[in-house]
Amino acid sequence: MREAALLLTACVIPCLLLSSCQAARQGQDIRCGACRALVDEMEWAISQIDPKKMIQTGSFRINPDGSQSIKEVPLARSEGNLMELMEMVCEGMEDYGERTDSSTNRKSYVRVKSRSGEPMDLSEAMLDSRVTASLKFSCETIVEQHEDEIIEFFAHETDNVKDKLCSKRTDLCDHALKIPHDEL
Repeated sequence: MREAALLLTACVIPCLLLSSCQAARQGQDIRCGACRALVDEMEWAISQIDPKKMIQTGSFRINPDGSQSIKEVPLARSEGNLMELMEMVCEGMEDYGERTDSSTNRKSYVRVKSRSGEPMDLSEAMLDSRVTASLKFSCETIVEQHEDEIIEFFAHETDNVKDKLCSKRTDLCDHALKIPHDEL
């Protein structure tokens, strides 16, 4: 009887550990995918605004010397516009599907709806409402928890925002530096 209990324990514990590791990895994959999709959606939304449009920022008070501390910045990269975009960016997660890498078994998230109306290759993407709901929830959590970092990166037009924001600053993606830049 005791041997059977030990054998059962020896089999159950590794299985539980393996399933909890897989769940943690899936959670990391979806958070990483949400962050990378968020960056893509923000970059696209910013690109849709006329780069010539400017907005005045700073203090409208007059300094003792009679000057004002006002500067003009591009509207697309202004804090107010970025805040507005962040309020809507997670709605775009409904346009993503899940793809599983056969060699690593890691999940990545790809856009399944074209912005231009062109047909897309969906052969490797899985469309699932639970996946898009999880992706949207993760996106909303990232926006809420990392609002200042997102504004900082997009206000200053940093190159390679996906890796810098999602991997280095927020640690949402530990494996993202190995993902090609055209994938999520």
